[in-house]
Amino acid sequence: MAISDIEFQKERKILAKVGTLLNHTLDKLGDEVQIGEENFLEFKKMMWDDVNSFDDAEITQVKISTASETDKVLQKRQYYKRLSQIQNKPYFASIVFKDDEGQIFNIYMSLTYLKDAKLNNILYDWRSPICSLFYDYEIGPCEYVAPGGTFKGELKRKRQYKIEDQQLVGVFDNSLNIDDEVLQDVLAQESSDKMKNVVNTIQQEQNLVIRNLEDDHLIVQGIAGSGKTTVALHRIAFLLYRLEKLSSQQILIFSPNHIFTEYISEVLPSLGESNTLQTTFNDYLSTFITEYQEVESFSDFVARYYTYQEQDPDLIFYKQSDQIVLDLDLYLQDYVSHCQYTQSFVEGENHFVDSKDLNQMLHHKYDRMPLFERVDEIAEKLSADFYQGSKKKVKTFAKLLRKSANFQKDYAEIYQKFWQSEFCKMPLSEKHSRSFVQKDVLYYEDALLFAYIKGTLEGYIYEGSIRQVVIDEAQDYNLLQYMIITKIFRKANYTILGDIHQNINPYYSYESLKKLTSLFQGNTKYIELLKTYRSSPEIISYTNKILNLNHVNAIRRDTHRPVVVRKNVVDLKKSMLEDIHILQEQYKSTAIITKDNLEASKIYELICHDVDISFVDGNYSKFNKKLIVIPAYIAKGLEFDSVIIYNDRNNSYRKNERNLLYVACARCQHELYIYN
Repeated sequence: MAISDIEFQKERKILAKVGTLLNHTLDKLGDEVQIGEENFLEFKKMMWDDVNSFDDAEITQVKISTASETDKVLQKRQYYKRLSQIQNKPYFASIVFKDDEGQIFNIYMSLTYLKDAKLNNILYDWRSPICSLFYDYEIGPCEYVAPGGTFKGELKRKRQYKIEDQQLVGVFDNSLNIDDEVLQDVLAQESSDKMKNVVNTIQQEQNLVIRNLEDDHLIVQGIAGSGKTTVALHRIAFLLYRLEKLSSQQILIFSPNHIFTEYISEVLPSLGESNTLQTTFNDYLSTFITEYQEVESFSDFVARYYTYQEQDPDLIFYKQSDQIVLDLDLYLQDYVSHCQYTQSFVEGENHFVDSKDLNQMLHHKYDRMPLFERVDEIAEKLSADFYQGSKKKVKTFAKLLRKSANFQKDYAEIYQKFWQSEFCKMPLSEKHSRSFVQKDVLYYEDALLFAYIKGTLEGYIYEGSIRQVVIDEAQDYNLLQYMIITKIFRKANYTILGDIHQNINPYYSYESLKKLTSLFQGNTKYIELLKTYRSSPEIISYTNKILNLNHVNAIRRDTHRPVVVRKNVVDLKKSMLEDIHILQEQYKSTAIITKDNLEASKIYELICHDVDISFVDGNYSKFNKKLIVIPAYIAKGLEFDSVIIYNDRNNSYRKNERNLLYVACARCQHELYIYN
């Protein structure tokens, strides 16, 4: 609801005062940063020029002083950067809160804080406790939790602003209903190449995820377009603000692919935070599995299925199943129990090592360790025992231990023999199972099992520095992957986000992501996001029919643009170029989404000489969204103003491939064309 002219003029004066203070603060802080950096460099030079005149205690004090000065300079520089980001748009919302004692607070919300000369808060960081009232309550009774306790009162007003170049363009009083003018305005905007922050339109159900500090782990099931990724990134920014000594380098995001990683790369910087560590599960496999030149990517793995190149899908179902984890556990327990040192040996001239003593250490003294960690420990103990605590002979003893053992660190051999063991539910010939491991590129499904065997027998690389792990597109990870991840990041808290309806792994699915709650120690909460902000009601209605869904709440207003279905097209090239022309006249981004990589290549070759188009596959990380052709399993997580869905009549979506079609259609915001 627009405000009165008198109120508008009041707000204009407030903005002018804030702008003046902000500009003054930036000038002053800029000078302080420059002087601070110069003084720090001079201080550092002076200290280390005279370092030879200091004793150890003084040198330690110099190091502490240097670290302290560094922190001061970095903090001022970071704050200067944040203030610079809000210079043109100092704030985006305000609330008027009256507490139970009758005191009234007029809170202006921004991406960071701003104080006046008397240290009074002029702008509040959107992540501060009192600002949660804006996201969680309509006008009326309310409360918020802060370090000092729970504060109750009444929310008197909620207001949002459109500001450009420190000029007030629009002011709206609003509530949490779906007709929120600012929200609808944002939803109507066209998409960009990179995901943006949405601090001015965070909704109540999203805010409950973002600001959750009560639970150690969150598992979020959110429908397509519910803002799962956006919520995850804003949650990271919130945790960096609220959790003491948490840094961006202690947070790790698992992304579905490098395209997605690039797509979200500007959200945290736009919120004034540094980007976190980011990886894909494939990156981890490639790092951990050093025995092979390459590990097949997840996208290539699913492409084998959707292009019907996989000869034995039943075998892949077993390799991806929860059952094979149980079978492998029994197999590895049996394997370890049969590992023995069969020969005694002598090291040097008279250092006799009895095989009985070795087996006692292997199966009793060090039995809590993974098998090959036990071997390393035994080698170190023998060196220390025979050489007065020295480790200089560890390698010598390790070599002798290998020679006297009936087992070797050959994970390919260990994995291959599983398929002839009594524990395997789908036993295979030795020739067949050797084909899995005797190649340069290890298939994705084999790589997961190979990594589990290796981790079980020698231990996983423990990453103790990581305190928060975020996993997006959670439905595409099978249980084994979560078991591996939780062993690597044992002390981390987790935020896991996914949608069971957008599963593109044809060999594994969840009835509910609640299943994952049993994997974590500590408080674990399951949350559902059931509103979609991405697509128009017309598109939502169409996508619902694909999976027979009826619980989706579309928040966008009607565009009155029905989904266009093209059937029996005579001249594909002509028709598609005409549709592309129409869509590009109206929108910034258009994607042609195909069922698989082969179809994407076909469409690209068909029209690439007539339009400026990019062909995006799993090897891309950067691209221009103006016009692209992309397979559905690569496009997930992205969004576009308009989408053309294409599949050849000889390669139509089968009944068990409906999820992939749903994913493709759900990428669209405004206008959807279907070539079927």
